[in-house]
Amino acid sequence: MTPDAAPAASAAPAATHEPLPVRPLRAEDWDSWYRCLEVAFGGEEDQPEARQLWRDLTELDRSLTVRDGEQVVASAGAFSFRMSVPGGAVLPTAGVTMVGVLPTHRRRGVLTSLMRRQLADVRARGEALAVLTASEPAIYGRFGYGLATWRMEITAPSPRVGVPRTPVDGLRLRLADPVGSAPACEQLYATRVPLRPGMLERRPGWERWPLLDAPGSREGASPLQCVLAEDAASGRLLGYARYSVQTSWPGDIPAGVVKVRDVEAASPEVYAQLWGFLLGLDLTDSVNAPNRPVDDPLLHLVDDPRRLRPTLGDALFVRLVDVGAALRARGYAAPVGVVLEVTDDFCPWNAGRWRLECSGPGKEAVCDPTTEQADLTLSVRELGSAYLGGVTLAALAAAGRVRELRPGALAEASRAFASDVAPWLPHGF
Repeated sequence: MTPDAAPAASAAPAATHEPLPVRPLRAEDWDSWYRCLEVAFGGEEDQPEARQLWRDLTELDRSLTVRDGEQVVASAGAFSFRMSVPGGAVLPTAGVTMVGVLPTHRRRGVLTSLMRRQLADVRARGEALAVLTASEPAIYGRFGYGLATWRMEITAPSPRVGVPRTPVDGLRLRLADPVGSAPACEQLYATRVPLRPGMLERRPGWERWPLLDAPGSREGASPLQCVLAEDAASGRLLGYARYSVQTSWPGDIPAGVVKVRDVEAASPEVYAQLWGFLLGLDLTDSVNAPNRPVDDPLLHLVDDPRRLRPTLGDALFVRLVDVGAALRARGYAAPVGVVLEVTDDFCPWNAGRWRLECSGPGKEAVCDPTTEQADLTLSVRELGSAYLGGVTLAALAAAGRVRELRPGALAEASRAFASDVAPWLPHGF
């Protein structure tokens, strides 16, 4: 969850105000800090279960507050994540969250002060990356965050969509308690993280997030359910799906909706079995999955992909806090040797020319400051967009956001930054 304060379409010139100091959050101030966040988002209170989870997950030493007198008027926080990047490395990453400014204190530089302090803290911790999801994407570009991943929502009329289900010897599907089965599911999830850029390791406490199931937030659906795909002989977990069912009986005809939360599997065959189960549930006639990767195998499993009605939404925004360290840490899909001229007004230590060299997949990359002639010019925002391999430098150049100075450099760099699989954020924060 990354709440924030949206810019107004137009406003009168703001009055001059003294800067308000940014301070660390104290444990005793958490309730007022979080209530500020809720008000910045319109005032609706979270369900108690969700509120308690956020309280438990808050890292006080990474949370910031701004007060005007005794009133909390702004908030920001970060989680200490580890995120997969192209090449399979999993890097320490700041997950920016809980960003909100009261409507009475907008256009006074409060958000800018919070972002500046937060990025300085991230740098001091030695984290090369910061990431966020944005309720208002227009806000974060000016702080150097670039859109790096998309999510795909599918809504399928299940009776009209077929999934070939090749029998898998020794496989059984079993309904299980979501909470009781969570440890085994988490172990399987952990094996999937290095295989797709943008996925987050779940630190202790975060295993509760996929299980959050407050009755007040179900919108008429059932409690969370879980189906396990197991090896019948050994009991080893091979895949799982979490979902709920929203029943409906228009004219006494069953028309329930299967709401899919998670699907993970260790093999394509098991993945197909799980989707066949979800699409074939009794008393339902549609399946909705709001967050799938844009290259989800389901697009190629079904016999009529048009009926999935895929739609795109923005997901993860990436910010390189240390350009050199971040570019050295990821892998590259092809040999590359380019000089990047990077602009970064908000974190000036990144600005300048950087020579990036890598001899190909699986090889160590080098990225150091240089005085050589630049081959490409771009801002740190474009580097963030391209970093996980889901947005190409060539596409950004076509939008006028990357400029090629040496013929051939764009194609070379764009190929190298690519990823075989689309980056994906499996859940918000």
